[in-house]
This record gives sequence, structure tokens and C-alpha cells, in this order.
Amino acid sequence: MEFLTKVAQAFQHGGFWMWPILLIQVVSIAIMIERAYALFVRRKITQTNFALGFEESIRRGDMDGVIAKAQAAAMVNPVARAIAAGALAARNLGGKEEIQGKMDEVLLEENAHLDHRTAFLSMLGNVATLTGLLGTITGMIKSFAAVAFANPAEKASLLSAGISEAMNATAYGLIAAIPALVAYAILQNRANRLAEDLNQGGLKVYNWLSYAYEPITSYQIKTSKSERQHEVNA
Repeated sequence: MEFLTKVAQAFQHGGFWMWPILLIQVVSIAIMIERAYALFVRRKITQTNFALGFEESIRRGDMDGVIAKAQAAAMVNPVARAIAAGALAARNLGGKEEIQGKMDEVLLEENAHLDHRTAFLSMLGNVATLTGLLGTITGMIKSFAAVAFANPAEKASLLSAGISEAMNATAYGLIAAIPALVAYAILQNRANRLAEDLNQGGLKVYNWLSYAYEPITSYQIKTSKSERQHEVNA
């Protein structure tokens, strides 16, 4: 209770700029919570392992099975959307360029989701520091201006009040900035690792689709010939 009282007094003595710093702190905390949930809870580094489960089906030329399996898992595994897009392009005989284009389109979109709002933490940390510095400057200006026109008996109290406002603003600016900058580094590292895992899984599937493209084409041609021959015999 005593600690909260001291915090309230420090906030009151910090002057006007304590309120903008408080707003910055609230926004940064909200971003940290949302991004931590999105990157650590909702996303897992399992996309490459998930992609490995499609190798056998792709080499067999079972594009319909690959598409169905990928679409069923698209809500849980982001790489599944890229796999489905690439397999659909391969089934339609679009060629390596179309397979790559379709998969890259999905992977770019998914990678963009990983970086949403994270960069704001770096900006908010810097703004909090600068706002605290601004509070320091205004506090010192107020302090020396008051001393210049005050009675000698009041100079000490006015000077100490101004310095207190300046130091409280500086301290609170740093209190808001340091967690935001630390969280930015942690979340950015997590986003990079998730992006690497996602891109690696997508690259594996692209390679399988590309290298197995001719066998898949041949498989589909043979299937079509077999179906036509069956119709003729019938």
C-alpha cells in the first residue's frame, strides 16, 4: 500500500507529460499482450514438420488428396494454405512458375501477419523516452523560471519541486520504454523464427511439386488414357 502511495505521489509530481507517457505505456502493453498471444500461443514452430507429411502423396501424384488434406488443416497450419495453392496449380498443369507464384502469394500474406504491430513497440519505446526527456526539460525550465522571480526564502522549495518534476518524468519515460524495447526484440526474434519455419516448409513442398511435376503430368495423362479406354470398352 505504501508503494502504491509513493507511485501516486511521483505521478502527481511528474507534471503534465506523465499522462502522455501513461497512454504510451497502456498502448505498448496492449500490443505486447496481443502479439505474445499471436506469436507464442496461436503459432507454433511446426510448419516444416507438417509439410513433411505431404511428400509421399506428392510423389505419387495424388494432388486431390494433397489439396483436401491441406485445406482441412489450413486453419491450424498456415503453410497448409500455400501447399493447397501449389498443389492446385500443379494439378492444373500450370508449370513451376505458376506453382511458385501461387505459393509465394500465400507465404507473403502469412509472413505479413507475423509482423503486424510489432514495429510499433520500438517506436513507442523511443517516443516514451523522448517524452520523458521533454518532461525533464519543461520541468527544469519551470524550476529556473520560478527561482528567478521568487523570494529568497522560497527558492529552495521551488527549485526542488521543479527538479522533482523533471526526474519523475525521466524515470517514468524509461519505465515505459524499457519493457517495450525488450518485448520488441523478443517478439521480433519469435516472428523471424516462425517465418523461417513457414518458408522452409513451403520451400520443401515447392521442391517436391517441381521435381515431381513431370511424373505428376505423366500420371494424369495415363489416368486420362485409362479412363477413355475404359469408356471405349464399355
